[in-house]
Amino acid sequence: MNKMTIDDINVKGKRVFVRVDFNVPQDENLRITDDTRIAASLPTIKKIIENGGKAILASHLGRPKGVNDKERLIPAARRLQELLGKSVVMAPDCVGPEVKKMAEKLKDGDVVLLENLRFHKEEEKNDPGFAKQLAELAEIYVNDAFGSAHRAHASTEGITHFLSPCVAGYLMKKEIEYLVGALTNPKRPFLAVIGGAKVSTKIDVITNLLEKVDTLIIGGAMAYTFFKAKGIQVGRSLVEEDKIPEAKQILVKAIEKSVPLLLPIDHVVADKIAPDAKVTIVTRMGIPDDVQGVDIGPKTIEKFGYAIKSAKMIVWNGPVGIFEIDKFSQGTTAIARLIAESGAVTIVGGGDSVAAVTRLGLASKMSHISTGGGASLELLEGKELPGLTALTDRK
Repeated sequence: MNKMTIDDINVKGKRVFVRVDFNVPQDENLRITDDTRIAASLPTIKKIIENGGKAILASHLGRPKGVNDKERLIPAARRLQELLGKSVVMAPDCVGPEVKKMAEKLKDGDVVLLENLRFHKEEEKNDPGFAKQLAELAEIYVNDAFGSAHRAHASTEGITHFLSPCVAGYLMKKEIEYLVGALTNPKRPFLAVIGGAKVSTKIDVITNLLEKVDTLIIGGAMAYTFFKAKGIQVGRSLVEEDKIPEAKQILVKAIEKSVPLLLPIDHVVADKIAPDAKVTIVTRMGIPDDVQGVDIGPKTIEKFGYAIKSAKMIVWNGPVGIFEIDKFSQGTTAIARLIAESGAVTIVGGGDSVAAVTRLGLASKMSHISTGGGASLELLEGKELPGLTALTDRK
């Protein structure tokens, strides 16, 4: 990584603006249901406060239209306080005279969490005036919000024009090292498993990965668009008709690149998407007109398993079935276990894949689980991330 990191700076006595990602799920009683992103920020926060820095944390939550009490960051401050084992002060806003005064009064080792950045429309507009107000709170900038690094917002890109140095936190550093490392210097054989419902969201990822991988597996509902592109009957399965030409191009490119592109060879099909659906397995080519594909079948699991077991590096993004319904989850469960037990360097990205791995208790067996769905996708597409590009280059 050619960007400065938190290990390259001295934070003692300095006010450090840390962009974190506390955009965490909450229930109707505003209780946090998954604190993974908060926990992931702890190494960076601890590094600052244990070395005499003053941590000023900033995050967004949800997509509020102005101030919304249900999207305040107070529950995140409480949870962070529990995880840190020390007091976390909650600011009334993220800018303004009162907040600036709070920042100036911080003592070494103190932690303050600013209120939801998106309560101000200027955040997403990357307004220079708003970015300058944020910058005036601190002397150093740390970006540890990989999940927001693909957005050029005031707190991820604009603020870097007013503070120096601007460095990566530990989570950002880890995400970049794994994901960029996979694309630039992968262990081989390098395998990608791409699933999910819509091929439209993954076309650029698949196209870019075909330049990098030794084998590509495609599962999930997006596989049916590829089957339709090959002229194979898919019944009532989800197909993006307007993406069939792109699917044909990908199939041709895989042949040109001599990259095996593996599609399911049998299917779990159902008469409806519901827990009480009637389920059967189709082992022949094509799916009958009165049913739809909902998962990969046992022969496909075996076929994909051979490729997974021989890989030395695996990137997995997207489930291979509708895993939220138990009857349709066997394929995703099997793939998750195969990847976890493969012995390869394993990188899991995308909310649904991460949810499946977490639910199965396999997270600790993966080399890296990405906290940023959109950001990890854009990296896999070969795009630059504004929040990363804006950081100070290591000389």
